[in-house]
Amino acid sequence: MKSGTPTKWTMLKPMSHNHSQAQYTKNSQKPTQLPHATHSLANTKISTEEWEFLLEMLKWPSPTIENPTPTEATDPRKCTFTVLNWKDNYTVGDFVNVSVVARNGRGVPKTYGGDFFQAKLYNTELKASTFGLVVDHDNGTYSVSFALLWPGPAHVSIRLIHSSEAVQVLSRHRERDPDKIFFTGYFEDGDIKENVVCNAMKSPRLVGDGSRCCCEYRDPRSGEVWFCRRPTSLPCSALVYHSMGGYQAQLSTNESKILDRDNTNIVLPGSSPVINVFAQHTDIRETKKCVSGLKTPVPSGFFFKDHWTSLVCCTRTFSKSDVIRCLTGKQIHMMGDSTLRQWFEYLGKAVPTLKPLNLHASGRSGPLMIVDTASGTLITCRAHGLPLRTNKTPMADLHYIANEIDNLAGGEHMVIAFDAWAHFTTYPLAFYVNRLAIIRRSVVSLLQRAPRTLVIIKSANTGFKDIYASDWLTWQLDCALRAMFQGLPVVLIDVWQMTSCHYSPEDIHPASIVIENEVNLFLSFICPQ
Repeated sequence: MKSGTPTKWTMLKPMSHNHSQAQYTKNSQKPTQLPHATHSLANTKISTEEWEFLLEMLKWPSPTIENPTPTEATDPRKCTFTVLNWKDNYTVGDFVNVSVVARNGRGVPKTYGGDFFQAKLYNTELKASTFGLVVDHDNGTYSVSFALLWPGPAHVSIRLIHSSEAVQVLSRHRERDPDKIFFTGYFEDGDIKENVVCNAMKSPRLVGDGSRCCCEYRDPRSGEVWFCRRPTSLPCSALVYHSMGGYQAQLSTNESKILDRDNTNIVLPGSSPVINVFAQHTDIRETKKCVSGLKTPVPSGFFFKDHWTSLVCCTRTFSKSDVIRCLTGKQIHMMGDSTLRQWFEYLGKAVPTLKPLNLHASGRSGPLMIVDTASGTLITCRAHGLPLRTNKTPMADLHYIANEIDNLAGGEHMVIAFDAWAHFTTYPLAFYVNRLAIIRRSVVSLLQRAPRTLVIIKSANTGFKDIYASDWLTWQLDCALRAMFQGLPVVLIDVWQMTSCHYSPEDIHPASIVIENEVNLFLSFICPQ
């Protein structure tokens, strides 16, 4: 692509549901729906066609029982799985198929789908694992397909993250109650100080009786809006700081029992037969160059001896000297949440020549900066703006991603990396899609004025399991993000599959060995072989 040439890219349009967008597919025999979805396009910066496509793509089977009891919900301890057509020996490159039967608390097989399972193939001794594609047949049975990617024994693990009944609760509260988490706005004028409740939507709980509603903060460039209750003694212009407020989900007793931890994120009982895999002479590693626009297959790679081998493109492991050479003359701007900040922190520790500059800002939300003057390397990191669950932070330091991108000239020396998901799980789908549309507009503009700029998007990762931030809520946002940026010359780094199949304890902030592999994948796109 020549610099200065007008460029048009194909944006999202209806298409068949393909595995590059989502790692959990539905094969439904009856109409499904996105429960309680916000179908209004008001204030959403996408076309009707695109919105309808997203809703169709994210449809999820609902329980056929009205107001199911906890006993009627799927019980992971009663579910079973079977390795189909098991053989004594397999070869690297073969596939293994597994059948899963969901049962309720009484042990009765379910007759409808919608359970959210995660599946992996693993070998503990070899520190090897890969992600398995789950297919929902919408009748209480599920299929899982595993690629055999390393020589040696392998075992199957299936986890029920949420029952279909729990997913129904999560979806309902996502669309109806954006105030499950609230924020605090700090207003100051001299010695006069006042704290009020703030949030991203003018919802009934924020508005209250209407007597103190509301200060509205509309960003003139992006159009993003933030609301705070009106202080009693100070003007709206006196808002100085922002912080996380608290948690206030309103669940019924039945809903709380259905979401109970005892039935969440549970490995299905039993043990699979050992799958013995023998080496083959053909190298299965991907040889494609790591460039923008590549699709993400399932599986996208596998761990072996704690090293991630990508099946997207030809990646490599970077030593400290390799990182310095790779980043020489580069400007890298990271914008997102704390899971992206882990990349920034990893690079700061791994490369001694990268020195931090004290910008007197929050260590969590930034802005943060490390530089290597000898190699001409600059790396910045900052939060993606509101909404943001963080400690007390100056409002002036919280910039929206779209505005940050609009302020950059771009060029072949520049890398922009961003993510946005962990702080959006409590809001209706339309709210998140609107944020993505605003960011996408800025990315398109950037690539038109500076097409050699490298734009990298980090996917969501696993780790959340409750009403405020469940893996199912995260997965829905992640699918929307992939779809919204499909067709653009950007890089999507899939860390969902990596975090889902790794042996480290579940955590929204992946273990250091996982971050090391994520960063190696990131650097492989900056400096491809």
